[in-house]
Formats: sequence, C-alpha cells, structure tokens
Amino acid sequence: QVQLVESGGGLVQAGGSLRLSCAASGPTFSYYAVGWFRQAPGKEREFVAAITWRGRSTYYADSVKGRFTISRDNAKNTVYLQMDSLKREDTAVYYCAARKGVVVTTSEYDFWGQGTQVTVSS
Repeated sequence: QVQLVESGGGLVQAGGSLRLSCAASGPTFSYYAVGWFRQAPGKEREFVAAITWRGRSTYYADSVKGRFTISRDNAKNTVYLQMDSLKREDTAVYYCAARKGVVVTTSEYDFWGQGTQVTVSS
C-alpha cells in the first residue's frame, strides 16, 4: 500500500505562507493522482487541490484559487501545497490522498495521510 506522510503545517499569521509536503512510499507513487483536503473542527472535509500523476494538470477549489499552488516532484515521491495569502478560514487539518486514475474532487481516494495542522491567526 501507498503510505503518505504530510508535513509543513504550523501557525502562521494571516497573509503569510506555508508549504505543505506529502511524502509517499514506493516507486509507483508517481502513477497516482494526488489530492489535498482539509477539515476544520465541526465542519465536513473539503477538497482543496489535486494534481494528475504526471503533474500536467492541476485543480483547485474556488476558495483557494490564486492563493494555493499544488505541484509534485516524482523523483522525490513528494507532492507540495504552497499556500500563500493565508486567511483565518484556511485553518484546518490538511490531508493528502492518492488514487490511481483520474483526479476527482470528492473523497474517492484510496490512500490517506495522517494530516497536518495549519492554523492561521488574524
């Protein structure tokens, strides 16, 4: 199975930036589409961004378009989420997830990381 580990979360002021990383095990990770999701306390998990296995196409939720950038380095088995112009409403636990096949914006992913906390102060 694919193992995913998120890192890079922390506390940041509104308007600041963070870069999250999702490190995966195994050489076959490069053939998986990867999505980022987030969940705030008392709220449902929501889609944030996704990237195809080659990294040629990316997808973003309307709430983060223009502020977040997803990318991947398959040689390092790592997917990144660059988060700029952070807002207080971005506060959540962020999860990366992987699946074989096309990108989806629902939670139809096969493997999930443990999550990393992002807290944005105002």
